[in-house]
Amino acid sequence: MHFVFEVRVKPGYTAEQYADAWVKASRLIQQAPGAMGTRLHRKIGEPQCLLAIASWESKAARDCMDAQPNQAISEIIEAQAEFVDIKVIGEFEAPEWVVLPKHLELS
Repeated sequence: MHFVFEVRVKPGYTAEQYADAWVKASRLIQQAPGAMGTRLHRKIGEPQCLLAIASWESKAARDCMDAQPNQAISEIIEAQAEFVDIKVIGEFEAPEWVVLPKHLELS
């Protein structure tokens, strides 16, 4: 499953500053059972808008991590709160439909 959210960096702060904290928190989150990586994308033409995608084995794995908050992760996230606006887009299942270019198809 994928947990997706949008980050809007406020004036006076940079996407790079946010990304530094995001990487630190993500490294800790990846120690949780079921964590399968995170990605942070910058929106083309709008450099202060980021899209974050966290991948998990299941919704239950992510819910378990949320139910047992890690103090270090919480502190990193809280320290960024005044500099960004976060909009949760949602939780999505693994893709049901995938079309790849021929050279990337599995045999």
